[in-house]
Amino acid sequence: MKLIKFIIFVIIILSNTITIPQEKNSQVMIPKIDGDWWQIAGNPDLGQYTSEKQQPVDFGIWQASDGTWQLWSCIRHTNCGGNTRLFYRWEGKSLTDENWVPMGIAMEADTSFGEAPGGLQAPFVIQENNDYYMFYGDWGNICLAKSSDGKSFTRVLNEKNSPALFSGPYSNTRDPMVVKIRDLYYIYYMGHNKDIKPHSAIFCRTSTDKLFWSEPVMVSAGGRAGTMSDWWGGDAECPFVLYKGGLFYLFRNQRYGEDNLNTQYCSPNPLNFGVDDDRYYIGTLKVAAPEIIHHDGQDYIAALLPGLDGIRIAKLDWEPGKK
Repeated sequence: MKLIKFIIFVIIILSNTITIPQEKNSQVMIPKIDGDWWQIAGNPDLGQYTSEKQQPVDFGIWQASDGTWQLWSCIRHTNCGGNTRLFYRWEGKSLTDENWVPMGIAMEADTSFGEAPGGLQAPFVIQENNDYYMFYGDWGNICLAKSSDGKSFTRVLNEKNSPALFSGPYSNTRDPMVVKIRDLYYIYYMGHNKDIKPHSAIFCRTSTDKLFWSEPVMVSAGGRAGTMSDWWGGDAECPFVLYKGGLFYLFRNQRYGEDNLNTQYCSPNPLNFGVDDDRYYIGTLKVAAPEIIHHDGQDYIAALLPGLDGIRIAKLDWEPGKK
């Protein structure tokens, strides 16, 4: 087993040295909200866990095997105990429908697998062939669960009977998102550490199989976005990366709430969006925790409501930026 892990690690290291081909004369594009928002979810009834302070925050959206759209959100400040967080699910027939149907609590932390009580954070799902893979945080680790229908997920357990894939290098490892580039998976996530600088940062690891991951690379931290948060962890939350026209775009969150703000960067290198370096900065959007969805030739952006009492979607357009 140790030999197999070593071989996989060598493959990952070699894969990171492969240059990703860039399109000639790649044009930087600037994201722009196109039209009005429509609300797809509100603040749900959690039964015995309902709290006046609860808020739907980090979320994931994907299409299940039956064609329905799934929305799972981390609900924080609930009465579930521990770190107060759990996952709630909504379902929509169409991405453009308003007010998706509330489907109930989808997942709670399970301490028998080593998860922190009430520690579930930021679900993100990718589909491959007939399977769905959910990456999420358990307050200290990035974890993995799997589904055959995109609705019911079972934890993928390792030899330690844990769904944890990795943690660190900072504390409260959280907010994973995964993109596949050629034959390599890139997982972006963040963490914070109040005792060192930068206090918070976005990291990336790579893998060939979604189970064994490389050592972390700090891909974004500090800079102008690092001055936009009053909380030492908030200026690098909810990273979302997409590949478009030969370039890589990072959506980096700074603030939730009525003054919500997200900063975007565009880089030719998926492992470098700038650390205390704003050369790749392209703009901001007044949104929080955005996820970009491409469906039927159209890009959409999903984000939190400014009142932190639900989730909304709008069309997303792109305008040419400076060359």
